[in-house]
Amino acid sequence: MPLALLALAVGAFGIGTTEFVMMGLLPDVAGDLDISIPSAGHLVSAYALGVVIGAPLLAAVTARMSRRTVLIGLMVLFVVGNALSAFAPDHHWLLAARFLSGLPHGAFFGVGAVVATGMVTPERKARSVSLMFLGLTVANVAGVPVATLVGQHLGWRATFLGVSVIGLAAIASLALLIPHDHTHAATSGLRGELAALKSVPVWLALGTTVAGFGALFAAYSYITPMLTGSAGYAGTSVTLLLALFGVGATIGNLLGGRLADHAMRATLFGGLASLVVVLAAFPVLMSAQWSAALAVVLLGTAAFVTGSPLQLMVMEKASAAPSLASSANQAAFNLANAGGAWIGGLALAAGFGTTSPATAGAALAVLGLAVAATAYAVDRRNTGVTHERLVASHVPRPAEAAHH
Repeated sequence: MPLALLALAVGAFGIGTTEFVMMGLLPDVAGDLDISIPSAGHLVSAYALGVVIGAPLLAAVTARMSRRTVLIGLMVLFVVGNALSAFAPDHHWLLAARFLSGLPHGAFFGVGAVVATGMVTPERKARSVSLMFLGLTVANVAGVPVATLVGQHLGWRATFLGVSVIGLAAIASLALLIPHDHTHAATSGLRGELAALKSVPVWLALGTTVAGFGALFAAYSYITPMLTGSAGYAGTSVTLLLALFGVGATIGNLLGGRLADHAMRATLFGGLASLVVVLAAFPVLMSAQWSAALAVVLLGTAAFVTGSPLQLMVMEKASAAPSLASSANQAAFNLANAGGAWIGGLALAAGFGTTSPATAGAALAVLGLAVAATAYAVDRRNTGVTHERLVASHVPRPAEAAHH
């Protein structure tokens, strides 16, 4: 595997850290800026909104540029956003800075996935994507807990300054390791890029991402009350248990990348089916501390097995605009984050029990399987139609037959 993938992983590590660390710093930020916890929660939403808007927009408008230049520019924007977060004088400025920090997130992963797959042979494409995503999963194991501790002891502003430094390291790595390239964009321009997203298979792949990862976030968003309310863990143990989720996600990410290179569709179906089983078993697994810890690891593993195959599938279905489609998949991931948390919250608010968000997540995973199965059926039909047209084009006309 090319060493350049390390540069992408460093950028992914910084992005993953800044995305998830806010959850652990909400009380500190709220206290320092004299706002309520729910108001501080809008800082999480502002970042996600930046991802959803920035992912397709930045990928589209930079489509004609060198991808190396785009990646470095996106990380510069990332550094600026986090530095402004560190020096934000009040809540409103911090909201704006968090939105700015989220803008490059999806486009970085989207363009990075295209660069990663372009540096390896076809049979290693999924593994190259999984190695880039390794930075994101390792951020959950080490980056987020360490950044949270820094914020709690040195102040939350120090955390964002630290993340800015990670961003600078990523810029240096990208400049040093990513090979120079020229634009790979279609000559049709922005309209042509957007036209590539009109394909039904592309939207089915994006729908699978929303449903599949929505299943994850329906449960993961409420994992703390499950661990403390059902499994009986003390609140102080939750940080370590969330690191276990990162371990599971790292295992699933690497496993999914390796398996998807051999059978992409089978890996996707297997990951979603495993997610259904794990989430459906949550009410039982959360009844004891040892099995609850196991459930956290299995949740991360099952969910992230699907990451690489979903990314590759979207890119393949929109081959005319892989950067834009790949970035749109990151926007879909963040829609899944928001939508899954909302659906899990509905189950909890309805009084169905502490583990009910996981049951709701299992239902979303079943929906993800259904969408993936529909996508498979559409692919088979399209392949059949293409084959029929190919055969028809080789059938000799009556005059040609008589001549022969």
